Amino acid sequence: HLDGVPGAFLLENLGYTFGFVIVIMARQQLFTENTVTAVLPFMHKPTMSNLGLLLRLWGIVLLGNLIGTAFAALAFTEMPIFDEATRQAFTDISMKVMEHTPGEMFANAVTSGWIIATMVWMFPYAGAAKLFVIVMMTWLVALGDLAHIVVGSVEVLYLVFNGSVPWTEFLWPFAIPTLLGNLTGGTLIFALISHAQIRNDMGEAAQAKAKAERRKAEKKRQQQQEER
Repeated sequence: HLDGVPGAFLLENLGYTFGFVIVIMARQQLFTENTVTAVLPFMHKPTMSNLGLLLRLWGIVLLGNLIGTAFAALAFTEMPIFDEATRQAFTDISMKVMEHTPGEMFANAVTSGWIIATMVWMFPYAGAAKLFVIVMMTWLVALGDLAHIVVGSVEVLYLVFNGSVPWTEFLWPFAIPTLLGNLTGGTLIFALISHAQIRNDMGEAAQAKAKAERRKAEKKRQQQQEER
């Protein structure tokens, strides 16, 4: 509907933000939303137990997201909801994703992972502007045609279900490089920087808690001595 409209690219990419608004504002689970907040406790206390909890969370959320995107792509393919022009637009958009090499998929995914992690980090300070923050940051992902493991899965699986590409191309060149890129941008880069920022605060908080517990124990001991 926007062919020939000046600035159409800027306007049409606002549609990309709707899914993120629904998922995040409805307090549902998004894999890339969990990469920064979930990894900070592990970085503070890197034990095998915490690593297991982190991998369990990531695995369950990612699997759930991919199952959901697969059902959505299948519905778009099989259900008589859209006209032929719209279906062709779906195919054109999805084929544009597959034009990237694995290296480009990874690099784009690093950037999108960093942007989503930044968005999550902004939430505690966003207040009533949380909706604006979601739209603004995810719009950047759309404008840059960046790779995202969840959103991109809908696009690539649509091609798989309509027979345009084989299943193997979902895994490579798309899923594996994109997943690794999202994890790199959202975890290895952003979470490491964030942990460095809050490490001292976390240490001071732990020390204050330990001191309060020692005072409480000392007071209890004194009370017991007085009772004797």
